Amino acid sequence: MEGRVFLQFSGEVDEGGLNVPYHLVPAQGVLAKPGKWRKMDPDARRALLRERVTPRAIDELHQSVRVFVRDICGECEDHNLDAATFLGPLFEVDTSEPASYLFERIAQRVAHAVERAQEERHAERTRASINLAEYPDSFEVARRLPRKFIALLGPTNSGKTHRAMEALAKAKSGVYLAPLRLLALENFERLQSARPHGKPLAVSLVTGEERRIADDATHVASTVEMLDTRTPVEVAVIDEIQMLADRDRGAAWTAAVCGAPASVVYLVGAPEARRAIEALAERLACPLEVHVLKRMAPLSMEPAAVRKLRNLKRGDAVICFSRREVLMWRDMITEMGLSVATVYGNLAPEVRRAQAERFREGKADIVVGTDALAMGLNMPIERIVMTTSVKYNGVEEEEISASLARQIAGRAGRYGVHEEGKVAGYDDETHEVMRALLKEKLAPLNATGFSVAPSVEHLHRIAAVTGETSLVRLLRRFVHNIDVPDGFFYPRITEEQSERAVWLDTLPLSVAEKFMLSLVPVSTRVPSLQRAWEMWAQSLAKKKVCKLHEDSGQLAWQNLQEVEDSCRLYSAYAWLAYRAPEFFPSVALAQELARSASERVDSILQSQNAAARKRHDKKFR
Repeated sequence: MEGRVFLQFSGEVDEGGLNVPYHLVPAQGVLAKPGKWRKMDPDARRALLRERVTPRAIDELHQSVRVFVRDICGECEDHNLDAATFLGPLFEVDTSEPASYLFERIAQRVAHAVERAQEERHAERTRASINLAEYPDSFEVARRLPRKFIALLGPTNSGKTHRAMEALAKAKSGVYLAPLRLLALENFERLQSARPHGKPLAVSLVTGEERRIADDATHVASTVEMLDTRTPVEVAVIDEIQMLADRDRGAAWTAAVCGAPASVVYLVGAPEARRAIEALAERLACPLEVHVLKRMAPLSMEPAAVRKLRNLKRGDAVICFSRREVLMWRDMITEMGLSVATVYGNLAPEVRRAQAERFREGKADIVVGTDALAMGLNMPIERIVMTTSVKYNGVEEEEISASLARQIAGRAGRYGVHEEGKVAGYDDETHEVMRALLKEKLAPLNATGFSVAPSVEHLHRIAAVTGETSLVRLLRRFVHNIDVPDGFFYPRITEEQSERAVWLDTLPLSVAEKFMLSLVPVSTRVPSLQRAWEMWAQSLAKKKVCKLHEDSGQLAWQNLQEVEDSCRLYSAYAWLAYRAPEFFPSVALAQELARSASERVDSILQSQNAAARKRHDKKFR
């Protein structure tokens, strides 16, 4: 059979009452290929058979079958499987496969079955350990408080944030939750300057990378991820509430709405969030008051596209969607003799604020920026000029959404500074796309499927019932195995965290350490930052203290991109230092270096601006 002549030994073994017959080819059981066998005379064939069929060969095979059957039966008993379903191939007569190969194949089938059975048990245990329907109950302080929600919904420049911040400043205690460090910083200073009862408020600033803790602080300005859910306050303000729908960060807003420990919670954001807010309020059994505000200054499209650089004017904000485009447009505009402030996402909050301040004070005629301008940074912009309506989404370029178009456009026409705001495309096509996007009716946010991110407590709970320590598997179980009875809350992790987990699992780190490192806010797309992150992880795995050192003038010879990356590196180190200070002790130095790098970035931007204007002046002298 199967191109060979072979012999089989038959027998049977008994293991714990299970009788297993077998027909197997021993180790030396393949005798010859058919052609060679046919050429052998009867005596040669008999001699070969006598050589291979010996009491010793028969006994060796029998003993190996006995040991194998015992092992398979034991494995199956341990995992509640029926051994007989796997041992059938031992007594099939139509195979020439040597016994050792057959054993290996059966063992693999058992291993896969054990893995499947274990997977099902672990999935069941995970479902029993975490039920997302009970997610709001995990916030004990908020659950016990009689909370009330007040939604202030409206477009940009409708005064909604101003109203919420006034209520926060008048409260005896409170917290402001921002989507960006920049907004947390701005409103931290706004609260500091407030005098609601004739004296300044004691305010702390808490972000992932920075802590400015005031003695006896009554108010806190914080990024949304840094919400303290254990300290009750009178008022909480959750800004940009429509971020509930954000794929990567929406879980932080879900947690803030469910867990903000305040008697009154202001939900501030776009009108399309109304349905989602109403659904959450009902689920949390919190009374809800909704105020829909209108824009205070009108907003309209220009009759035609801008078309030429010379048609740009003071008070314009020119919008691009990449750092490279921002710097290109900045250079083209400055070479026409106009001064430019520059704002894009890669810049540290301090630099963005310094650049915005130059525009506010009239030291810059035009601001060129990305959609980073759409959130925060209140500036006296008269007209928004879109250079394109297409943005890279991480996979491909696509037309921006109507909600983003409206949020960017809404920055034009600051109330009290301009009578109205204007919007234009630089070219005809962009102009018409913007006109259509601003007319488009915005779809409401979904009223179910609110994102919930895993916490280290979630992962420890899953690890406790499954015995797993792999971050990849724990995150996968969180996403695929936990109980989501009605889908109102839904588990979600970011793609970047999932990718990082694969590499972190190669290091001797605890689940908590791997989870922390998977969240470090540093871009894996920048090689120098990725290398730094890997070095920090390896250092923690070896339990080595990782200190920063003075840069010794390093920033002075770095180009703009390198200084920006240095600033982000120092901020990421500070983030780690707050969470593992015993291994990353240089938090003060990290913040000092980040400030120096921010100042250097601002200085480079101003120098480049001045150099371009100088070239323009020479040209027209």
